[in-house]
Amino acid sequence: MPLPSVLLDGYSNFRAGRYSSEAERYLKLGEGAQKPKTMIIACCDSRAAPETIFDAGPGEIFVVRNVANLVPPYTPDGGHHSTSAALEFAVLSLGVKHIVVMGHGRCGGIRAVVQDSSPLSNTDFIGSWMRPIKDVARIVPREVGVNESIHERHIERASIEHSLANLRTFPWIRMKENKKNLSIHGVWFDISMGELHTYDEDEAVWTAIGGGPA
Repeated sequence: MPLPSVLLDGYSNFRAGRYSSEAERYLKLGEGAQKPKTMIIACCDSRAAPETIFDAGPGEIFVVRNVANLVPPYTPDGGHHSTSAALEFAVLSLGVKHIVVMGHGRCGGIRAVVQDSSPLSNTDFIGSWMRPIKDVARIVPREVGVNESIHERHIERASIEHSLANLRTFPWIRMKENKKNLSIHGVWFDISMGELHTYDEDEAVWTAIGGGPA
């Protein structure tokens, strides 16, 4: 069967638009190796694409997307670890200078865990992958008077903080960070408002870029 028309139409627009206007850049990228300075670990959610949010051009950011933008702890046990392999490649081979864990609002994966409503909670892969979120959710207090969506936001952000801690279980990430050769960041994107919030680890606070309410 042919590709869906929406993809074919999009490709046609890409060829006539962005590729045409940046053909020389694509040619150089295709002839050499990629040299991005930033790695972003983002969610698979189709509404929160890092390249769109950061208006990134080809070759500018190294992106890994998984369900709920999770970073697992360092576990060199011989298993299949896609996100960990990508981290290893980005840090040791590409030499990225920044790692960004980017979560977002209304995350379906986190909502399913919080509400315990997912039919996939006991399946082969998703249930196991999302188990750490259950542990995070248990330690996030439900504040009096806070509605469900705000409570989920707190868990989404706590999950990002948990992933930042997991990043530092990788010895070569910890070493490079200690030597000031690598920096680690947490951000959260509000899909509805188009706002990006950043996490200050020293102060343990979230702030909207531009100084708005977090």
